[in-house]
Amino acid sequence: MSEPVTAQGADPREAKRLLRERVSRARDALPAAIRARFGRAIVAALAAREDFLQARTVLLSLAFRSEWETRPLFDAASTHRKTVVAPRVNRKTRMLELCSIGDLERDVGRGYAGIHEPLPHCESVELASIDWVLVPGVAFDPSGHRIGYGGGYYDRLLPVLRPDARRIAGAFEVQIVERIPAAPHDVRVDAIVTEARTIAAPR
Repeated sequence: MSEPVTAQGADPREAKRLLRERVSRARDALPAAIRARFGRAIVAALAAREDFLQARTVLLSLAFRSEWETRPLFDAASTHRKTVVAPRVNRKTRMLELCSIGDLERDVGRGYAGIHEPLPHCESVELASIDWVLVPGVAFDPSGHRIGYGGGYYDRLLPVLRPDARRIAGAFEVQIVERIPAAPHDVRVDAIVTEARTIAAPR
């Protein structure tokens, strides 16, 4: 595990940018075999969570860059006969569109910024139907605050989901930092699952 990374500096935006860069480098430096092993541990822990097992409709993101591989979690959700949903970027509205996924090979392709996302034929899903969401991010702190890639898409999505929809993150230990500068309106995740532990964020 790397040493904790602490955001410093008077400007929160600059602090977040520096933190994003430092944690991204640490994640990128993990060997592929280690990322794969850690990813399997994260998937196993997420798939065993009671809130995941009870959820009927789950919103899952697809791995980007050196993130842990999320596809096995799609498989676990399908095994439990859940409605599986993935996000698609709408560049005009700067929001995420939610679409149902039945088969990853058939329904997913490269989209905005090379991110894998649902293809145009996938049906839209109402926000109110989401019970559980896998929240991606570059860095997280024990209070549940996060830093994404800077586009703000999940910052805009999370507040409009149902208040009782569980917001759960999966991340490598190197992505856990001491503190992230956050505004009062920022929506926190409920828990962060790593290859080594689960951090339950205070409500």
